[in-house]
Amino acid sequence: MISTSELFRKYGTPTETGTPYLTKIDVPFPMILAWDRATTVKSIRCHKQIAKNLKATLSGILAEYGSLKIKQLGIDIYGGCFNFRKMRGGNDWSRHSWGVAIDLDPERNQLRETHATARFARPEYTRMIDIFYENGFLSLGREKDYDWMHFEIGQ
Repeated sequence: MISTSELFRKYGTPTETGTPYLTKIDVPFPMILAWDRATTVKSIRCHKQIAKNLKATLSGILAEYGSLKIKQLGIDIYGGCFNFRKMRGGNDWSRHSWGVAIDLDPERNQLRETHATARFARPEYTRMIDIFYENGFLSLGREKDYDWMHFEIGQ
């Protein structure tokens, strides 16, 4: 996992607005905003240095699962990418402050859930997580067995 000091070195100092390091990518399949299911997400703001990785990850997931299966599995439920804040329960900056992490389906993969209850720990999500790894991301679920919704850049 990348340390906070490495994040500062590679991705700069996080700012409340994300200017000038954020860019917008179009998502290859419609996503639904987790806290407002009536809102469709068509683009995501992320750090410009990980934009290609994130786009390739989402495109790979679409190629692997197809739109219908993505929807059935809840992979399309978007929990956020850029969010300027400290880590929950800590003093360190969240990876979301740089826009180098993404959360998916947070309701069924909550922060403190383990492989026993998290949806993304099930076998049908193995390829999804593998695709994140193939594109330079890590899964906190796979690495630490909590926060299964969270995928962050690993380098």
